[in-house]
Amino acid sequence: MAARILHRLRHALAGEGGREERACGGSEAEDFPESSELEDDTEGLSTRLSGTLSFTSHEDEEEEEEEDGAGDELGEPPQPTGTAAGAEDGEWGPAAERPGGSLLTRQLQELWKKSRGSLVPQRLLFEVTSASVVSERSSKYVLYTIYLIRSGRFDKAPAAIARRYSDFERLNRRLRCRFGCDMAGIAFPRKRLRRNFTAETIAKRSRAFEQFLSHLHSIAEIRRSPEFLEFFFLQDLQAAQRLTCTGMYREALATWANAYRLQDRLGVCGSGRFLLTLAGLAVCHQELDELCEAHGFCEQALQLLEAQGSHPLLGPFLQAHVHLAWKVGKDKRRSEARLQDLREAGPPLQQQPTLKECLIKEPLE
Repeated sequence: MAARILHRLRHALAGEGGREERACGGSEAEDFPESSELEDDTEGLSTRLSGTLSFTSHEDEEEEEEEDGAGDELGEPPQPTGTAAGAEDGEWGPAAERPGGSLLTRQLQELWKKSRGSLVPQRLLFEVTSASVVSERSSKYVLYTIYLIRSGRFDKAPAAIARRYSDFERLNRRLRCRFGCDMAGIAFPRKRLRRNFTAETIAKRSRAFEQFLSHLHSIAEIRRSPEFLEFFFLQDLQAAQRLTCTGMYREALATWANAYRLQDRLGVCGSGRFLLTLAGLAVCHQELDELCEAHGFCEQALQLLEAQGSHPLLGPFLQAHVHLAWKVGKDKRRSEARLQDLREAGPPLQQQPTLKECLIKEPLE
């Protein structure tokens, strides 16, 4: 009798324990609805974000992201901050009652921060956007308009050039003379004696010029060479200088601005040509009574000249900056101090040309 009672008592205790385990399991399932699907979706979204934002996949970064996610699961649960994105309170309840949703939000935020920090350098693309047949008195040619586009970015104002076949041919000839080995594998469209103005020929040449420029830009020594760089912005600099000399400041300003964008796309914002471009922008804005813009370009030039003890444009830029800073109510003490140092180290500033005079006299060949 006692044995049967003990046997029944053991079965009763075992049954209650099983019910408690099932109840706990059900509660966990309710607290973490579709947790496995959420984690799988997080990993997939990580891959998509990495591919969209950084354009490359780094195995090391993916391993770090997985380790960080595991740390979040083992550590203390996140504090409730509100309703999880994409879910309604009626279906899921508050964020404090669904840790899985809060965990997903934290993981996505971490993934976004890491993706933003792993961006690769921007790649420059060359795109022929239009081609027009130009007829002059003694010649007829096709003028190709090429945009310089940084991949993965939206540029409010385009950097554009307009070149004809003879301009490309001259660039090709100059580069082959200097970089014979590097240019050996680069194709260039041949000159045709007939059918130069058909739609088929223009389309084929447009594509060939895009590939030609992209191939040149992929070679470090060539893309840094004066021959390659001046192909893009020397014509604009010369035209802007002529317009400035004749007092056509509004037209000159647009040309200086395009030259600025071209040099920015090509990554040569520390050269002498770029300083001359900043001088042109400052002078034209000042002549058009746009003093704040002129002051800004003078400041940019002085930042580039910060590390240089002497430069032909340093004195003119400092004088222009002091004058403009006084006009717009900005601080000019630093520029005045640098001017004083120049007076003590060199000839009197009264003998130095103004920024506009330097701009007009600068030879651009």
